[in-house]
Amino acid sequence: MKTNSMSRLPSLLIAIAALLVGACSKSPPSSGAPARPRVALVMKSLANEFFGTMAEGAKAHHAKNATAYDLVVNGIKNETDLAEQVSLVEQMVASGVNAIVIAPADSKALVPALRRAHAAGVAIVNIDNRLDASAMKDAGLAIPFVGPDNRAGAAAAGRVLAARLTKGDVVAIIEGIPTADNGRQRRLGFEDAVKEAGLNLVAVQSGQWEMEKANTVAAGLLNAHPTLKAIFCGNDNMALGAVAAIKASGREGRVLVAGFDNIKGVRPLLASGAIVATADQHADQLAVFGIEAALEVLKTKNTADRTTPVDVVTK
Repeated sequence: MKTNSMSRLPSLLIAIAALLVGACSKSPPSSGAPARPRVALVMKSLANEFFGTMAEGAKAHHAKNATAYDLVVNGIKNETDLAEQVSLVEQMVASGVNAIVIAPADSKALVPALRRAHAAGVAIVNIDNRLDASAMKDAGLAIPFVGPDNRAGAAAAGRVLAARLTKGDVVAIIEGIPTADNGRQRRLGFEDAVKEAGLNLVAVQSGQWEMEKANTVAAGLLNAHPTLKAIFCGNDNMALGAVAAIKASGREGRVLVAGFDNIKGVRPLLASGAIVATADQHADQLAVFGIEAALEVLKTKNTADRTTPVDVVTK
């Protein structure tokens, strides 16, 4: 046995020497941002055209900057599936991404998962729907928000619609998810326009950001309020649902609609007048703004907010 051990000694020494040489030849780990960081884009409902456009914009940006970062794109099936979005965040952390750019489905419910991601060393950038300030303070987080002024955008689109009405006219609002900050801000913006014009707001109901839900809500509003003159919708998906309900009720041209997002599906309706106005927050660029902010956070630790453009689109 002793003879066999001694006969293996030269080969063992050679193997150890090779390992040492290999270790010495490796560059020391960098204390700054990774050479090519992995950035995960976590969106809301992929069934919503807005987020499809957002994904396309992110992929186009990555194609032009493939040597600067790697990109992972994903999203949830519907706007209310919070558990799935939390799971996506956890999966991204487990996969070793360096940054997460997230459009949270809920302004509070995603904060604990993002706190865990931050504790794991992942940089976080918030886009589209602002995370709740109190929830972040309680979690000890400073996450930059990159996105538009949703209240100002909705107010601007709402004013275009209000200008087509007469003081005292009956109107309603179909808002998004009430626990989402962008849903609240857009509702407030529409309410600003309604108050300025002296309109009679008779109902505010949630369409959960979804076309079918908004269609049902709009049908109920039209039935309950025969003199209804306009419906302000928190996104274009819901505006499409409202337009379909108006058509089904035989009140085309007599009930006006405004939306938010400027998705491709509303453009023929803007041209025909079925939708009077929408607000364009430039979906194709919104994720790009977030990705660029995330890359800066990795390099400089700058967590300042960035306000992005929002423009009113009409016929």
